[in-house]
Amino acid sequence: MDRGRGEAVEFLSANFMDCAQVDMESLCYTFIKEMERGLAGTESSLLMIPTYIGAESGIPAGKPVIALDAGGTNFRVALVSFGADGKPAIERFRKFPMPGLKREVDSKTFFATVAGYLKDVADSSEDVGFCFSYATEILENGDGRLLRFCKEVKAKEVEGQLIGEKLNEALLASGCREPKRIVLLNDTVATLLAGKSAFADRSFESYIGFILGTGTNCSYVEENARIPKKKGLEKSRHQIVNVESGGFGKCPRGVIDLDFDSRTVDPGMYTFEKMISGGYLGGLYGAVIAKAAREGLFSAATAERVGALAPLETKDLGDFLANPGNGKAPVAAAFADGADLDVAYNLAERIVERAAKLTAVNLASIAIKTGKGKDPRRPILVTADGTTFYELFGLKEKTKRYLDTFLLERWGQRCEFANVDNAPLIGAAIAGLTRS
Repeated sequence: MDRGRGEAVEFLSANFMDCAQVDMESLCYTFIKEMERGLAGTESSLLMIPTYIGAESGIPAGKPVIALDAGGTNFRVALVSFGADGKPAIERFRKFPMPGLKREVDSKTFFATVAGYLKDVADSSEDVGFCFSYATEILENGDGRLLRFCKEVKAKEVEGQLIGEKLNEALLASGCREPKRIVLLNDTVATLLAGKSAFADRSFESYIGFILGTGTNCSYVEENARIPKKKGLEKSRHQIVNVESGGFGKCPRGVIDLDFDSRTVDPGMYTFEKMISGGYLGGLYGAVIAKAAREGLFSAATAERVGALAPLETKDLGDFLANPGNGKAPVAAAFADGADLDVAYNLAERIVERAAKLTAVNLASIAIKTGKGKDPRRPILVTADGTTFYELFGLKEKTKRYLDTFLLERWGQRCEFANVDNAPLIGAAIAGLTRS
């Protein structure tokens, strides 16, 4: 083992942060147990939210629907319709800042802002598919009650409120003639629906919607008979379940994970998300190299430059991994000494390696629970969305490698990945048109 890698592994291991310390087998078992508890309605860090949305309905052609996507940073609005071939047409697309991202806003301001975003499309359809990417209890009428915000959104007063109902009130107050039929769904549910629609000519045994961007989450298709917390469901049918996997609270965390979490706006919440997602990985790596500098892994001059670094973004981490020789980039510029650069690079690589391994645990746990994908002709389709998954250097490839070596070789199950452009908007439109 070369010196840089050896020192990085020793440091991370001493802080219980190294990727080699993640036991996929036992962690998948724990993840699945949390899923089962969440489905049963007993105490669990996984909310396992039923959506009352199936994955079987056809899409009516030629009917416009307002599609909304409230994501980690942006709020997207569009008018969507589908052709006879099932292909979507997206019109009047607009992108706005997510309310409450920069400063705390009250409920009235939050919904008035969203209603204002709809001004150009409000009278174009009575149907609204609202992809709302936060933990929300979905009701049988299609509305949803926000349980809590994450991703640093500051609008505490909105928590506990019915999103569709409050949005309709704001729309009517802004001059809209009639209330809308609003269907709420999570971004992973929307992504799952978009993938199923885009690959309708292929045969898959099951479907997963997966997001790894600013935050992370996933959804999958579950048998109603395996959702005991919801009484009266037709046992022979299936529905999509929103796992809220970013909240998984049984993942072993290291010393730096715990310290980093304590300095976020919601310590103790969404701890799994803080180990793998784009909203946190850059900052986590910054905390890693800061502690390494304090403990003498770098020269005094390098440690001083590390201490002067501005808070790191995940893009900074990715840029460093992709091009460590770029002395103009903030991370590479801090490590002028070759030996220090080597250690810093190995620390970065193994933090991303751990994120990939944990991402694979998330997806493998769902696959193992469903038991699907054992027929090579009918794998599980994982429709994945999110800039972190696709753009953070090495993350996607490492995740797939772990799934191949663990899920396929150990369990005989296959996953196939797909990417659908504008998946949250398209899936929201599908839900808005097809949910009865």
